[in-house]
Amino acid sequence: MIVTKTTRPIADQKPGTSGLRKTTSVFQQPRYLENFVQSIWNGIGGIQGKTLVLGGDGRYFCQEAAQIILKMAAASGARKVIVGESGLLSTPAASHLIRLHGADGGIILSASHNPGGIDGDFGVKFNTANGGPAPESVTDAIFRASETLSEYQTLNTPDLDLGALGTVMLAQTEIVVVDPVADYAALMESLFDFDAIAALIAGGFRLCFDAMHAVTGPYAREILVRRLGAPETALRNATPLPDFGGGHPDPNPVWAHDLMETMMRADAPDFGAASDGDGDRNMIVGRGIYVTPSDSLAVIAANAQLAPGYADGLAGVARSMPSSAALDRVAAARGLECHVTPTGWKFFGNLLDAGRATLCGEESAGTGSDHIREKDGLWAVVMWLNILARRRMSVADVMAAHWREFGRNYYSRHDYENVATDAANGLITDLRARLDKLAGETHGALTVATAEDFSYADPVDGSVTRNQGLQITFAEGARLVLRLSGTGTSGATLRVYMDCFVPGPEGLDRDPQQALADVILACDRLTGMKDRLGRDGPDVVT
Repeated sequence: MIVTKTTRPIADQKPGTSGLRKTTSVFQQPRYLENFVQSIWNGIGGIQGKTLVLGGDGRYFCQEAAQIILKMAAASGARKVIVGESGLLSTPAASHLIRLHGADGGIILSASHNPGGIDGDFGVKFNTANGGPAPESVTDAIFRASETLSEYQTLNTPDLDLGALGTVMLAQTEIVVVDPVADYAALMESLFDFDAIAALIAGGFRLCFDAMHAVTGPYAREILVRRLGAPETALRNATPLPDFGGGHPDPNPVWAHDLMETMMRADAPDFGAASDGDGDRNMIVGRGIYVTPSDSLAVIAANAQLAPGYADGLAGVARSMPSSAALDRVAAARGLECHVTPTGWKFFGNLLDAGRATLCGEESAGTGSDHIREKDGLWAVVMWLNILARRRMSVADVMAAHWREFGRNYYSRHDYENVATDAANGLITDLRARLDKLAGETHGALTVATAEDFSYADPVDGSVTRNQGLQITFAEGARLVLRLSGTGTSGATLRVYMDCFVPGPEGLDRDPQQALADVILACDRLTGMKDRLGRDGPDVVT
């Protein structure tokens, strides 16, 4: 029975960089989730007769949210909803299912790399028919719908059993519960040389993958263990838990510290990797060496042709503006079109759909290709294994060879988390007001060459996106970027990105923080960051 519930707008349901993210307790408030979901339906013109994909990373409240959304979808006349078993779907797998089944879109329940649990975060994201995050025109329409919402529809019916594969009817809507892993694993096998990777592993190559008690555990087990032959002991924290085992499912050296400690030992495995809450981010580590996301993207671009799915080469490449220019150097050497976009995977969608880019990556450990329309953590891991299997070199040797050929962009990101919002906004506002006067100023050993508030003109549809981060370049070949993150749920997160280029052959093996010391000093002198934020240093350094 369809039930119409009276409601009223709830303030601040504006989607951010990747959907709507709030604390779990906020989403559990009466009408909060329902209002936002109905706003999605209204913002996209209704879902009558449409097919949707639904799933999430298994964090706390995912099961309950999935049941609410299924009932609302059926009440609003959806033709079919494809949902992952037990409500599980990694973000890359959801993107693939949308494309595979020609669905009209999908709902992904995740706050990505944010902590989970009753005291953690929750999120809801709408992806469009191309499998990618909704562009700003759609998220703006959803937000406008939320501001005038007066009612939502649902069904008065018992919950469904999402633990059983198969098809059931919910009113007139077909609910199809699918294996969340199978189709995605088949896609990976079609792109990479599984025989070569399996032979590498059979020959004694040792790997370690940390799923961080997030969604990629079952995916890694199917791909790395069952299909590629790695032992079960190669997996860590491979059982998804609602609170991610009390951890922070962000694959970087700070939060994946146990993996880092393992990989820095003399007897470390040959290869280490981790993924995040919903499976779209990755961290790559070799014995004794951490690979930055920017370097990983550049190495993949230089070696992608070693994988069968990319043997014909790349149409082009793209990176987010805060990522280092390491990718640009590969693109120039290979004659590839190279695009620089704002942060947020949705900005890559037009480039991928138009065939202007095959490979994309962003500074926050997201890497992917045109096989889907999301970043893809396990895709990057298997790509690296494919490269190592074909080149028969260690991770450290691959990086050393890459830097000898292209030079090295020393790169680091400093995160100041949960700082006072007024202080963070004030710092950015004041620096923005000075941008047109900075050229020629000297701060320590560096002299400002250019300063801008980054804007992006989409080469496909001509849309312009402004105010995407403050970018300052220095005459000495260094760069500084500051931007406020759109993925936090409390306070403000200020991200500071620094890189400097060393052409080689000397100076390619320095500690990144030492190599960037002049940029770090210039940043503090330009912004007065320590005093303004009341912090002695960043919370996270990657």
